[in-house]
Amino acid sequence: MRFVHQRRLAASVLGCGLNRIRITTDPAEQENILDAITREQIRGLVARNVITLRPVRGVSRGRARARAAQRRKGRRRGQGTRKGGTNARTPRKERWIRSIRSLRAHLRELKAQGRIDVPTYRRYYLQAKGGMFKSRAHLDQQLKAAGLLQEAKA
Repeated sequence: MRFVHQRRLAASVLGCGLNRIRITTDPAEQENILDAITREQIRGLVARNVITLRPVRGVSRGRARARAAQRRKGRRRGQGTRKGGTNARTPRKERWIRSIRSLRAHLRELKAQGRIDVPTYRRYYLQAKGGMFKSRAHLDQQLKAAGLLQEAKA
């Protein structure tokens, strides 16, 4: 049987597409469905669950969740995945902020522990600001080489 008219009306009444309209295959109801030619009659069939609405087919998040789990483990982050240069992913400024804060905190710590004096602190603070040290280890190495780093007081 063809219920093209009924399907179109039902889609209009339920506010969805034609493909989401499900018409029962029960032979006892076939005549009732064919007789339904008004919106009111269609509403009656919908109320009796002769015409129903198929659920919306969404996009599955399963694959996305699996991918996210892999990324959390550090996978899928190689060269072939990246779009944008190094400085687009972590800007130069962000990298600089991270390193300079680390160096300044280390210098403050050394000063507080009494391992360097204030003039040394000032000089190396300004050198750090000038970009002379690439890491805390490099800063410590320079301090030791200059003989300015005292042993920690226990």
